[in-house]
Amino acid sequence: MSDTDIPIDGSPYDDGAETEDFASLPLELEPEVASQARQTLLKRLADVVCLPETRVNSFERAVTADLLVEMLREAQTPERRRVAKRISGLSEVPNSLAQLLLVDDIEVAALLIENCETLSEADLYYCARNATLAHQQKLAARKDIGPILSEVLTETADVTVVESLLKNPRAVLSQTAIEAAVALSQKAPELTGLIIRRPELRPSSAYVMFWWAEAEVRRTILSRFAVNREIMQDAASDVFSMAAQEGWQDPLSRKALQFIERRQRNREATNRSPYESLEAALSEAATRGLTRQAAEEISYLSGIKPSTGAKILRDKGGEGLAVLCKATGLKKASLRNLWQALRRPLEKEGDIHPDLARVLLVYDLLAVDRAQTVLRYWNWALSSALTPVMLRAISTGEGLDMEQLTVPERAALLAFAEDLKT
Repeated sequence: MSDTDIPIDGSPYDDGAETEDFASLPLELEPEVASQARQTLLKRLADVVCLPETRVNSFERAVTADLLVEMLREAQTPERRRVAKRISGLSEVPNSLAQLLLVDDIEVAALLIENCETLSEADLYYCARNATLAHQQKLAARKDIGPILSEVLTETADVTVVESLLKNPRAVLSQTAIEAAVALSQKAPELTGLIIRRPELRPSSAYVMFWWAEAEVRRTILSRFAVNREIMQDAASDVFSMAAQEGWQDPLSRKALQFIERRQRNREATNRSPYESLEAALSEAATRGLTRQAAEEISYLSGIKPSTGAKILRDKGGEGLAVLCKATGLKKASLRNLWQALRRPLEKEGDIHPDLARVLLVYDLLAVDRAQTVLRYWNWALSSALTPVMLRAISTGEGLDMEQLTVPERAALLAFAEDLKT
C-alpha cells in the first residue's frame, strides 16, 4: 500500500479484496508491525522538532510538535520516555509538547525536569500546579528555581518538597515562600536549620521562628538578626521633641518612636508600681513564686505588654528570658532570680543546670541595644498587631487572608496561633 492509500479513520476502503488482505495478516504480528512504524515515526517527528532554526522555521516546528503531541497521548510509556530524552537538550521546547510531558508519569517528566535547562517559567509553573507530589519534589531540586515557582512549591505545605527547595542553593525564594516555609517549620522543626541558612530570610520571619526553633538556631537568630538601631535613632533624633510638643497624640509616630528610642524600661510604670524597681520585683518573685499579677507587673516595668511578657515567660527554652534581661539592663543575678521564680532548676548534680548555662551564654552573647531590637519587635508584633479581630480569628480558627495582613500581624498569627486556640 502506498502512502496515498492510508485509510482515513472512520472512512474504510470499499475495496473488499484490499480489506480482506489486511485482515488476513496474523493477529500476533499487528502490534509488532504497528510498534515498529510508530516508534520510527515518533523518532522522525522528534528529530524534526529538534532541527536547528536554519533547517525548520517556527511554524513548521509548531505543527510538527502538535502532531507529535497527538501521537504521544496514545503512545506507550517507553515511547514517551524516548521522546522526552530526545528533546531534553533543546534550546526551546514547544509549549504544547513540554506541558504534555511535564505532567506525564514521573519517569517521563523527570527527564525534562532534571535535564532541560531551557524550560520556560510558564511550563514549570504548569507542572507544579497540575502534576503530582513526585513531580513537585523533582521541581524543588531543579537547578534554577525562580521566586514565582518557589511560592507555588511552598504552597504544597509538603515537608519533603519544601526541604528540597530550602536545600537548593540555586533556588531564589520570595518573601512569601520564606514565610510559608517558616509557618510550616512550626510543625516540622527540622526545617528551621535549613531556613536559617537561606539568604532570603529577613528579621521579621527569623524573630517569629525563634519561638519554636532549637537552641542552636535560636543563637544564630540572635547573633545574625539582632541588629542595632543607631541609624534609626540618628535619623529620628529631633522627632522625639516634635512628638512630645504635640503631646504624643499621633498613634502612628508614637508606636514607631517607641520601637526606636534607647530607653527600654517604663518610668511611668515604675512610679506606679508596688515594687521599688524591676530588680526588686524579680527578687521577690524568686522567693514567693511568679504569680500572674507579678508577671504582668514585670512586663509593665520592662516596657512591654503583658501578652508579650507571658509569651517570654512561658517559653520552654528560656532564651527569651536572656533577651528580656539584657534588653532591660538587668544583671545575671536578676536573670537567676527570674529563672528561680519560674521554678526552673538552678543546679544539676552540684553544677549549674545545663538549661540555665545555655541561657546565660545567650545573655553574654547579646549587646543591650541588639537585645532591645529583638524585644521591641516581639512586643510590636505580638501585642500591637493583636487587634480584637485578630484575637477572635486566631482563637476560633476563623480563616484570614494572609496576603491582606501586615508583617507584624502575620508574625502575631504564627506566634500566638497555638497559644490562643480554644
